[in-house]
This record gives sequence, C-alpha cells and structure tokens, in this order.
Amino acid sequence: MKLSYISSKIENISTETLVFFTSGYSKVLNKDLKNLDSATNGAITKLLEAEQFSGKASEMAEFLSPAGLDFDRIILVGLGDKKSITADCFRNACGNLSKFKGLINSKKAVFYFDGFTDKHYFQASLEGYLLGGFKLLDYKTGDDAVSKVKLKEITFATSDSKIRRKMESAVEKGLIIAEGQCLVREFSETPGNYLTPTIFAQKAQKLSRKYGLSCSILDKKNIEKEKMGALLGVSQGSAQSPKFIIMKYNGGRKGQDPIVLVGKGVTFDSGGISLKPSLNMDEMKGDMTGAAVVISTIVTAARLKLPVNIVSLVPATENMPSGTATKPGDIHTSRKGLTIEIINTDAEGRLILADALDYANEFNPQAVIDIATLTGATLYSLGYEGAPIFSNNRKMIKMLNDASTETSERVWEFPLWQEYGEAMKSDIADLVNSGGRDAGTIKAAAFLQNFIGDYPWAHIDIAYVDVEKKGRPYIPKGTTGIGLRLLVEMLSNWKNPGK
Repeated sequence: MKLSYISSKIENISTETLVFFTSGYSKVLNKDLKNLDSATNGAITKLLEAEQFSGKASEMAEFLSPAGLDFDRIILVGLGDKKSITADCFRNACGNLSKFKGLINSKKAVFYFDGFTDKHYFQASLEGYLLGGFKLLDYKTGDDAVSKVKLKEITFATSDSKIRRKMESAVEKGLIIAEGQCLVREFSETPGNYLTPTIFAQKAQKLSRKYGLSCSILDKKNIEKEKMGALLGVSQGSAQSPKFIIMKYNGGRKGQDPIVLVGKGVTFDSGGISLKPSLNMDEMKGDMTGAAVVISTIVTAARLKLPVNIVSLVPATENMPSGTATKPGDIHTSRKGLTIEIINTDAEGRLILADALDYANEFNPQAVIDIATLTGATLYSLGYEGAPIFSNNRKMIKMLNDASTETSERVWEFPLWQEYGEAMKSDIADLVNSGGRDAGTIKAAAFLQNFIGDYPWAHIDIAYVDVEKKGRPYIPKGTTGIGLRLLVEMLSNWKNPGK
C-alpha cells in the first residue's frame, strides 16, 4: 500500500475516490459537511432532504462527483455523535470501508479529514482499513489466490496545513501496528504442518535478521541442559522436537533491565493422552497465538524504535498422544525444581510457561508479561468480549488498563486469592497441573504464580478472544491478533513498575 499526505481544500483534490469522514447530523448540516456541500453544488443537502444519509456510526453513502471536481466519486462515512467519537469509531468505520465495493474497486483514494485533528483518529483509520481487509490467501490456488482489492494508493488529506506532519507520523505508526497485528493473524492461521516448532523458530530468526533483533534458539539438547522438565514433558509425545526461542531488542539505555514477554507456543494441541474432542480440534493450530503476539510485539517495537529493552521468550512444542507421551499421573520436574503431578495432559500450556517464567529470571527483568490461549474456562467468565488479566503489581494493572482503554482491546482483572493456590497443591508432588473445573482460569494463573521470580508480573489469558466467529468491522472471521496493540501501547508508555 502506497501512502501519501497533503493539506488541501476539497475542491483542489485530484483522485479517483474521495472518502469524507463526518460526524452525525439531523436537520442542519454540521460544520464538517458545509465545505463539501459547497464544493459539490449542494449534493449533501440533497442527500439530507432525501434522508439517505445522517452520519450515524459506520453509515456510508456513495455518489458521483458533480462536474468541475477532479475525482470520480465521493464516499461519505458517518462516525455518529461528535461528542461520542473515539479512535475506535474511526477503526470500525474504516473496517467497514475496507469491504465497501466503491472503494476497493478504485485504484486511488483520498481519505479526507475536515475538522478532525486528533492523531489517534488518523492512526486508527489506517489500522481499521488494513485490519478489516485482512485475508490469508497463502493456501488458495488459481484466481482465489489473488486479492480482489484494486486499491493500491491512499492519500491522507486535511484542510489544516498545521496538522499534516502530525497526520503523517500517526498514519505511519498505524501502518506498522496494523502490519504487526496481521502478522499475528498470519501465524495463528497457519496450519500446524506448515508451522512446526522448528519452522516457527526459523521464522523468528528470519524476522530478527530483517528488523535488527538478536535471536537464539535452544534445541532439545540445550533445553535438557536447562532442565526444562515441564516443557520436555509436554513435547515428549510428538515427533517434532521442541524449541525455545529467545529474541532481544535493545531500544533503551545500555544496561537497562529489559521487559520480558513470554508467549505460549503450542503449535498444535491435540490434548495429548487427555485427547480433545475431534469437533473444532482443527482450531488448535492457533494454540501458539500467545507466542505469535510476543514475536510480533518485539518486531513492532523495533520498527517503532520504542525506547525500551525487550526480550521475547517462546517455548515452542506440539502436544500429541503417542506411546512416549506424558500420561495422567506422571510427575515432571520443572526448571525451578518444583515437581508437578500431571492430572490432565490437556493442561499443557501452563507447563511450558512455567519453565519460561523461571528462565525469565536470567535477564533480571523490570517486569514479565505472559500471554497465552490458556484456559477454556474464560468462555464462562468474559466470553468472547475481553481477556482476564492477573498481576502481583498494581502499576502493571494500571498500565494494562490504560492500554486497553486506548486500543479497545478489552481486559478485566481477576483475583489471585490464596485459596486458588491451595487448590493447585498435590498430595504426592509439589503441584498439580489441573485443579478442577471451577475457577479454572484463576487456578491456571495461580499455578503460574509459583514460577515467577522477584519481579512484577502480569498474565493475560486470550483464550476465546483470539478467534472471531462471526466477523466485526475490523476483525474479520478467523483469528483476531488480539494482544498486539495492547502490548505495543503499554510498551509505548512504559514506566518501570518497581519491584
């Protein structure tokens, strides 16, 4: 996508399609539309009189330009009540716009902002358009493998020359963030036979070379040297060897302690011996979405040149049944030395995270954030609408909540009362990996808490919010890529939470 930026009056615009954003109105044209109405010889007034457009949220109207203007058509995009407009209103509107035939059949378009000066609106507009139009075509053939979208060039325009530079920087940021979220989606939708732990590690190395990150991979032999018994226990049923991915970005001061991101990287989860039902098991190719988020986040941080140091850790493995697989009742010893009785082999994500959270101590982190499609129990707490979060640090919760408000990636704090930790104790080992169905999301977090070091920690469970079943304006049916914008926003405004 080619992007450009101009400041210009409407009547001087030259393009194929003009996209004009406006707040809602009723009987009288609002200020945004008066200039356009004048330039189009009263065309907007005629639409108003015919009750064909009122500017309500995500409403769109298309009409041909009158003679004398150097663009073929105009698309009006409504944003709703001006007092209620947020960045997400632009994100939703442009998500819908990405599927609007009048636009995607054009080769060039101008997105015109008259009366809107908030940089977040500009950023969200491109995010919404790119996210809404995402479609993975890698495994299609013939004509279906070719995008039907003809639009290749968007010019962002404003009548106010003073904000042009602000617009450009905001839109470029939106481009990088949208590409980061689409990278998460690409990873998550990739079939398991095309994304084994080995291939996942190779892709991490390729991204690191491209964006100037350091990347090292621990193979099975080195994982054994690190005594990551929990990760090895999960992997032992698979013919695919596990990998432990370590990516580093140094954008902060030399010697500054890093923020460590940990992502669950189960590239296919059958459940192991505690086999999942066959219905929807195909979706378990996406059980590495947490890993996709932390890999894409560190790449996005590098592209944005964020002034922080970051380490991303990914324990990557399959969870498969076989004659060598972990059995219910087996006991594994984690890297930390704690023994874990395996009650359910389908509670594997917390096991690989346990070793990664302990390994995070090697970096003397400012803080550690793990993100994972961890528990099906989230369906019964927040459903598909938000992600449970947990932390041992109030400043971490505040940063996550602030980032959530800004990005509209919703999170909600859950408790970590002592009783939940008690439920994860074993009669014959130190811990069990499953404490029963009740409060399953919280108990999983309580289990992880046993493996954190002396650092501020947050856990984000993105199970069920990682997949969109129906489709929303900027989240098409399929994987959502949720978590990327949340973490990037948090890192963009990072403040050391203290220990």
